Amino acid sequence: MRTTAYRTVLSLTALGLLATGCGSSQPGGSDESEPAPNTEPRALKVAEAWDGSTAADTWRTGYYPIADPAQLPEDAFHDDADKEAYLTQNVVLRGNLPETPQTDAKVTWRSGESLTLPLLGARAAYEKLGGGDLSPGPHLTVTGAKLGETTLATSRGPATVPAWLFTIEGYDTPLKRVALNPSKPPKPPIGPAGQLGSALWELNKVVEVTADGRSVTVLAHHGACDDGPAVDVLETDGSVVLSGYVVGASDELCTAQLLSKKVTVELDRPLDDRILLDAFTGRPVSHSS
Repeated sequence: MRTTAYRTVLSLTALGLLATGCGSSQPGGSDESEPAPNTEPRALKVAEAWDGSTAADTWRTGYYPIADPAQLPEDAFHDDADKEAYLTQNVVLRGNLPETPQTDAKVTWRSGESLTLPLLGARAAYEKLGGGDLSPGPHLTVTGAKLGETTLATSRGPATVPAWLFTIEGYDTPLKRVALNPSKPPKPPIGPAGQLGSALWELNKVVEVTADGRSVTVLAHHGACDDGPAVDVLETDGSVVLSGYVVGASDELCTAQLLSKKVTVELDRPLDDRILLDAFTGRPVSHSS
């Protein structure tokens, strides 16, 4: 299955102005498109290494979110300034956060299985939202927090997890931040692609898995002068391997910028507890927290 990007998002990193071949000087790409790379051999190697491995067993018994651990208020955002404040993590505290003793908390899946992990305190969760020294520009104001729970997509399906419910000035519903850190990831049974996978690009992160598990959205890297990223999918009984690459690249001079686009892929059957893997790195596709 071959799926291409549908919407541009913000640049992730500016790497400077360098002479590099990363796109065409013609709008819309090169006059002669290069054939898409054959991603299947590498994807098969990654799937074969993971399927039935000890690493896969460890992954299926841990807590690995594949959704954003921060969940916005229902009426977010009121304006562009608030959105900018959230994206730049410019958050300030005007009130008190509850003190919590060192304690454990439970993740519970729909199957009834559960896992006990250390609870992330309110202060630590606030800092993960960007709370700290206030920077110039728009900011969000946190006025308090209480412990509650939410539902989050994980590598083992939806789970009920503890969450800090932060009261945001001007908003009627809280900003939720999951009160757990992910389990320690297992050592992958295969290394990165290296030169043999030079046509592949590392995926950025998982953005969303739909409730039915049939659609997965990731952020995929590309350059400033190409036609954007595409993602191939290889499905097995134990894993789903995503292979990211760039479309419309040529040997023209281009500014060296690392950009990102959302790419949505449709699966032949629900993801369920199959491991979502990056063909380039040989590792599970993560969700940055």
